[in-house]
Amino acid sequence: MTDHAETAIVERPRSDLTLAVVIGAGGMGAAVARRLAQNHRVLLADVDMAAASRVAETIAVDGGDVLPLRCDVTDAGSVEELAGTVEELGGFRTLVHVAGLSIAANDFARIVEVNLRGPALVTQALVPLASPGSSAILIASLAAHSVTAPPHVAAVLGEPEAADLANRLARALGDDATPQMAYTYSKIGLRLMARREAPTWGWAGARIVSLSPGLIATPMGRIAYAHSAGKRAMFARSPLGREGTMGEIADVVEFLASDRASFISGTDILVDGGLAGALDYPTAD
Repeated sequence: MTDHAETAIVERPRSDLTLAVVIGAGGMGAAVARRLAQNHRVLLADVDMAAASRVAETIAVDGGDVLPLRCDVTDAGSVEELAGTVEELGGFRTLVHVAGLSIAANDFARIVEVNLRGPALVTQALVPLASPGSSAILIASLAAHSVTAPPHVAAVLGEPEAADLANRLARALGDDATPQMAYTYSKIGLRLMARREAPTWGWAGARIVSLSPGLIATPMGRIAYAHSAGKRAMFARSPLGREGTMGEIADVVEFLASDRASFISGTDILVDGGLAGALDYPTAD
């Protein structure tokens, strides 16, 4: 007689669904992967394989088809392996690049490498696998709306795949080459990349956009408050009086990945609860 006291979860591949590639298994990446798993197979890539596997297991409990994969987006060889896996899986419908470091990392070069060069390498490797209807969504930041890159800095940001990107950006910024500026300019670089690469993706019948969250309640974001008086001051100015949620960002990602957004490409979507407006047009207390 079979003992049914313990029932194992049988994972069944969802070959009937198109593939979503989610880069980053942290708080926001996990939220995005969970949402997209409702109507995609998901390839969840992270430099921390254990973290990707944990998220994949939780989504599998709900019937999702999630394949965890180790990928260091700052390593060209690792990104090539990612692209090889995507090709083996038949290409992709949706790419969401979430992985990034906050200023709490306190390392100028590392922030630039992970936040900008990494997404550049990933999009460059995957665009040949895009097909009509595919989309790429790059998670930028409200910080990318806070300053305008001067021409000599924008020129550096225009070649984000360069092996010496961090050094070139540091030289261009001079004394301003701080972790805060690494974060800000790396996110500006993502906005510029989405705009610049729209024609390339469009030739494949695909789209690329950046999405700039404002203050969002995430584990990494919570740590950043301790390192940034500016972030604490911004929270005090938030028109809605709260942070956004990871679920609200997943809502926007879901829309941008859908056919409902089929004419949106080469632009940035700001999701900040009106904070940019409050910062641009301050009112008296």
